Amino acid sequence: MKMRMAILTLSILSLGVILSAYSFVNPLGPTVLPVIAIDEKKLGDLEYPQFSIWKNPEEAIALLSSGKVDLIILPITLGANLYTKGIDVALIGVHEWKVFYLVSSKDEEFEGWKKLKGKKIYTAHGRGQTVDVLMRYFMVKDGVIPDEDIQILYAPPQEVVALFKSGKIEYAALPEPFVTMAISGGKGKIILDFQKEWGKVTGLHPRIPIAGLFVRREFLENNWDLVKKFEEILTASIKWMKNNPDEDLKLVKKYLKIPSPILKESMKRMEFDYVPISKCKKEVLTFLRKMNELYPAGMPKIPDERFFVDISIH
Repeated sequence: MKMRMAILTLSILSLGVILSAYSFVNPLGPTVLPVIAIDEKKLGDLEYPQFSIWKNPEEAIALLSSGKVDLIILPITLGANLYTKGIDVALIGVHEWKVFYLVSSKDEEFEGWKKLKGKKIYTAHGRGQTVDVLMRYFMVKDGVIPDEDIQILYAPPQEVVALFKSGKIEYAALPEPFVTMAISGGKGKIILDFQKEWGKVTGLHPRIPIAGLFVRREFLENNWDLVKKFEEILTASIKWMKNNPDEDLKLVKKYLKIPSPILKESMKRMEFDYVPISKCKKEVLTFLRKMNELYPAGMPKIPDERFFVDISIH
């Protein structure tokens, strides 16, 4: 009996590298790039979380609702909507800032939305996703009526890329790495950086709070110091990605089937930088208010102050 207990104890101890007191879930996609060092434990002797991936919003919602996740990366709009619908999550920082671009099949420069009157622009998925709302906002600011002056059409991103590369469409508004896929081989060019346009129109930084770090409030209230430490881990992981891009690309192959050359090129146009909410709250609120103003069906309510948590002040 003692021997069995000893073997059991040794077995449990040997699992120490994979057992964790908390969990972290990240979306499947390019946002794996800045966190793969956490999954692979590349940051030294730290208290790493149990790492897993969510593949669609429904999966993320189920994990949060059941209390099976502690820390999670979500699009800012999704996190805000979940909070206003009663799922008690808090935003503690933003880490993805740059990913959206307008591409053209012609060798031209962007001279304003009025110059595109009568044209069609394809974008990924459906009405209300971030780049769609931003594009409509920019058009209205330039005196253009969306869907009348310029037709906006929707399709899965892979389909938009295929249509663009085959020469069947002239313009596409896409996130990376689909931008790089579309223009690879000299099939077109980027004519507008949505992040720079956002900064120009709003007077804020030329970046967009796209995705960030959320925490279940119940977990936060009992593990404040652990969440603080995870902020440091996430910051270190992003830095590791920037310092080790080639190794990072090799490691993410287990999740992403996108060719490494495409991902490497697209990384030049993606920006990951962890900013605690205390330093970007104004940007997030401006973004959410604009989403609510332009597409209330997709962003029906702005979160209250409780949604934002500065964990440094605890």
